[in-house]
Parts: sequence; C-alpha cells; structure tokens
Amino acid sequence: MPPNRVRPAEIGNKMKREEVYRKQKREKAQERLKRRLERAKEEKDDPEAKKRRLEKNVPKTLDNMREFDPSMLTANPAGTHPSASSSKHEENTDSSNKGNSSMDPESSYDISTDPFASYFDPESNTDPSVPPKLLITTSPKCTKASYEFCDELVGVFPGAEFIRRKKGKGFELGRIAGWAAGRGYSAMLVVNENTKQPNAITLVHLPNGPTAYFKLTSIQLTSHIFGHARASPHHPELVLNNFVTRLGHAVGRMFQTLFPPMPEFEGRQVVTLHNQRDFLFFRRHRYMFKSTEKAALQEIGPRFTLKLRWLKKGIPAVQNLGAPPPPLKIADDNEETNELENPADASSEGTSRTKTAVPTTEEEYAWVWKPELEVTRRTFFL
Repeated sequence: MPPNRVRPAEIGNKMKREEVYRKQKREKAQERLKRRLERAKEEKDDPEAKKRRLEKNVPKTLDNMREFDPSMLTANPAGTHPSASSSKHEENTDSSNKGNSSMDPESSYDISTDPFASYFDPESNTDPSVPPKLLITTSPKCTKASYEFCDELVGVFPGAEFIRRKKGKGFELGRIAGWAAGRGYSAMLVVNENTKQPNAITLVHLPNGPTAYFKLTSIQLTSHIFGHARASPHHPELVLNNFVTRLGHAVGRMFQTLFPPMPEFEGRQVVTLHNQRDFLFFRRHRYMFKSTEKAALQEIGPRFTLKLRWLKKGIPAVQNLGAPPPPLKIADDNEETNELENPADASSEGTSRTKTAVPTTEEEYAWVWKPELEVTRRTFFL
C-alpha cells in the first residue's frame, strides 16, 4: 500500500522539508508540461479547438471589466464578458453590431454640432493637405526644460509655431487666445511648468473653445530614446485608440484638429494617442512593411503621458478684462523679435486681420476630475 502524501509543512527537519518541497514542485511542473504538450498536439490536428479555448480563457482585467457608462458610444463591455454563456455572448455580439452601426440620435447631433464640426465638414472649401496653424507657448518664467519640450512639439505638429511668452500684465491666456484667433490660429497649446520641469499642458481650441487641461508626466525627449529614428518633414498619420465615451470622443476630436486631414503617406510616420484607464500615451513611430502581414516599427519620439483634469467651455477667462493693460513700447522695424505682442493692441492694427475673439470673465466647466468620482478602480471617463 503506497504511503500517504506528506505535506512539507508537517516535516520538522528543515533539509528534508526543502527536499520534499522541491520534489513536489518538479512533479507539478512535469504534469503541467505534459498537459500542455497533449493540448498542443490536439490543437494541431483541430485548429478550431484552440480558438474555442482562447475565447473561453480570457483574463479578467480592469479594462474589460470596466463599469458601464451611459455616455459610451459603443456597446456595454460587461455584456460581452467571457463569463457569460455562449448564447448570451452571441446575443450581445449581435446587439453590439447593431449599436455600432446606428449611433444614438442625441450623440450624433452633439457630434455634428460640436466646436470641431467645421474641421470634419466634407463640404468645406479648405485644402485637406494644409496643416492647421497651432500656437505653442509656455507659462511665464519658464526654464530650459520647457523650451526643449516645446521644440519637440513643434516637430510633431505640422503647422505648429513657437512664440516666446512675454512677462508682465496683459499676457493672460485669454488675451493671448483672442490674439491668436485673430491671426488665423486654430489652436493654442501652453506648456506649464513647476519646479523647473514641464508638468501640464493647456490645449485651447480657437476661436470659441473648448479648453482642456492635462497633467503631463513621463516625458522622454527624442535624444533620450535609444535607437530612435530621425523625423522627416512629412505630415504624419494619426491613430486615436480606445476613446469610447462622449467625453473621450470630444478629447480625441480635439487632438485630431491639430493635424491635417490628409497625411503624407510617403513619410511612413504615425502618431499614436492610446487611451488606457484614462491615461493618454503619446508615441510617434516610423513603420516599414516587411510583408503583407507584418510591419516593423522604429520610435521617433518624443514620448509622454497625459491625463485629463478638466474641460472648460470657451477660451480661458480673464478676470480683469475691463482693466486697461499697461502701454507697450513699439519695437523698431529693423529689430527682429519672436515674442508675443500685446494682445490688447490687436484691435487697433488694421482691418486686414480677422476679428479678435473676446475672452469671457467667468469660467464654465464642462467636466472636472475629482477624487470622489473614482469610487472603484473600474470607473473610467474617456
């Protein structure tokens, strides 16, 4: 009669206990290996068995178990979880296909009338190969780290232009946004700094908003990426991934307006903005097709991570809008400067430019992140 299996914890001798534990561990590993080899042999003869196994053995993650948000533009992810029965899974799949093919009328109306609708209008007379004008500036009293990051952003966005921000009154974000809107800029990006490091980005869609504020982390410049590729002047392609709610859809469309509608495919450059658990991961690569099924990627840079903190309607407000700004000296015509002029003097420069957008005096938030909103780890907003 074979002896009973002894638990290692019941053995008093330490050396014997470790020996028995290692022996049992090797036996379990051999059993698992034997099962895997048998399963691989069966799936080699029956490819459908492998598909059924992969469909059934889907790991549970925070992404596929996220709580359903009524503002989602896609199907409920909880309805297609693999723990449900096969018949229920088929019903949910059918309903998902129907839901994706026909969007909610209210959501369709909101998308067709949002501030970015003119960019996606197929009947507009704008040239799709011309990149939108983007003004990039910084917060006052910035250091070298912010200027280096701005230089990287100028190379990422095709129509970007960096202008150094002056110090003093009269250069609030609202005034600068109105000044930029009167000169044909379609967006403004402000790099904020804290403790001599860029820590946030304020993105303003011109001329009428909205304004989004993102926390900025995990910055890696192109020179810090090992084996990076060299960027070319071609207009890149844009990939927006996993923006499923109405708020996420608005954020994605806001970034989409920073690139021209028609990319230059000969450059083989692609900019990716991947949303995972409300963190936006920014990457830029160059791709090369090795075959009809495989492609190779080489990162160009830079890379950074964004997280939305709030979204406001309109352009940034100016609290002392009625107060006259201090007069500025007129620079000499022969003197070259790349600094912002006083936005308050923009209205008196002539009639050739478009009308300057007037900033408001009160803030109106469309969405604000608060810690109490995340009641569970499975709650996401984008």
